[in-house]
Amino acid sequence: MLTRRQTEVLDFIRQFAESESMPPTLHEIAKGMGFSSDNAARDHVRALARKGAIDLVEGTSRGIRLRDAGIPLIGRVAAGSPILAAENVEKRIQTQGGLFNEQPDYFLRVVGESMRDAGIMDGDLLAVKKSHEARNGQIIVARLDEDVTVKEFERRGRQVRLIAHNPEFAPIEVDLATQPLAIEGRAVGVFRSY
Repeated sequence: MLTRRQTEVLDFIRQFAESESMPPTLHEIAKGMGFSSDNAARDHVRALARKGAIDLVEGTSRGIRLRDAGIPLIGRVAAGSPILAAENVEKRIQTQGGLFNEQPDYFLRVVGESMRDAGIMDGDLLAVKKSHEARNGQIIVARLDEDVTVKEFERRGRQVRLIAHNPEFAPIEVDLATQPLAIEGRAVGVFRSY
């Protein structure tokens, strides 16, 4: 079982490796996590290795190898925080390859019935591929001000409509000239909770 700080370090390593296509050095971990020295990063990395979260390759500055720890399940997203922030991760879910057309980067627990007619129900786990772009008709995870929502994307020039798949919910109208909208990812599948 990882401590909260170890989970944050592991998430930093994972995010760095995804964005830079290589693992971070101890110095990069220390700097990114706000540690006062590389020794603090070394202690956390060694603890992660002892607990089996990573493997260490001796004799190289980028000798951290991530083990497949599963896909993070994001619960309630804290206002203003990145979706993949450590405090949002409930647990990690192991999946088999080929389960989805695209490998998801995370699962998001669905809250509410706004997408029920698209087969996305309250409590379902939505498989999401990180992306900052979407085509009309795709179901996306969007951040609007401080809220995160799942809706169908439709854009005409500067005007965006986030469309619910339930007649009880009106579309959300967004004028990109006056209101920020961030696309966090595209839906690539769903797990039903029973």
